[in-house]
Amino acid sequence: MFDVIPLGVGSAIPTRTRHLAGALVRREGRNVLFDCGEGTQLQLVRGGLARGPLDAICITHLHGDHLYGLPGLVTTLALLERTDPLTIVGPTGLRDVMSAMPGLKNDWLPFDVTYRELSEDFEHEVVFEDDAVTIEARPIEHRVFCAGFRYQEKTRPGSVDGEAARAAGITEGWQFEALKRREAVTLADGTVVEPDGLVGPPRPGGAFAYVLDTTPCENGRLLAEGVDLVLHEATFTEEHGARAADVGHSTARQAAEVARDAGAKKLLLTHFSARYADPAPLVAEAREVFPNTQAAEELQRYEVRR
Repeated sequence: MFDVIPLGVGSAIPTRTRHLAGALVRREGRNVLFDCGEGTQLQLVRGGLARGPLDAICITHLHGDHLYGLPGLVTTLALLERTDPLTIVGPTGLRDVMSAMPGLKNDWLPFDVTYRELSEDFEHEVVFEDDAVTIEARPIEHRVFCAGFRYQEKTRPGSVDGEAARAAGITEGWQFEALKRREAVTLADGTVVEPDGLVGPPRPGGAFAYVLDTTPCENGRLLAEGVDLVLHEATFTEEHGARAADVGHSTARQAAEVARDAGAKKLLLTHFSARYADPAPLVAEAREVFPNTQAAEELQRYEVRR
């Protein structure tokens, strides 16, 4: 299980009720941040989300409403005397942007920053991985080079039927762990206990897709394929579809079509134009195509569970 927490759902400029792009994924106390618009760290504080290890920050593109909070956040981490390394993912040029800011070069920080820069001709990369999750990136279609991301839990071993295993003579922790790995266990009397019948099938992990800013595209669909939750930009309604195409954004209906075609389970709309004080028209439009749609709410926790 993990939580997705939108930090900002506005586009281009903040409003009195909306902050700029950002979403935090929390899993077992560890955090990954997607985009870092102006005001992101204030939202982290307001939501009680500033604590816990931040493993990676994934930036979609170099427009300010997705980026300008990053120097301040990294500076705060330095002031808090963070020592753990940090991975920052984003388009080529992101390192130069950050290094140009006073105090943000690697040799001035109390922790190491590893930049995973994505070139404009990349097709697909795993940009972060640990024992539990992988994050992959694909290029999506905006006015400037932009990447979308998929956060995927790794498949976990099947559950051991404890009662049946003990009846078969399994008593030690290491023996249960071996069965989970689908390894046979030899008991002290020489009896060999096979995992078949004692261990359930592997358990697939949950998945989340972060797809903004973009017009509807095949890579957006691939990122969202089969996910439990997709956060997709829906800057306009169909009434302003021509404007959406001109500026490299999606309508709510188009976001819903991506979610439907990808076989996603749930769609959260985000990145709303300031012209929509209430996102209800966007949600209504999307639900005509994909009923399990909501408007993302800032600092609301959306649970992803398999």
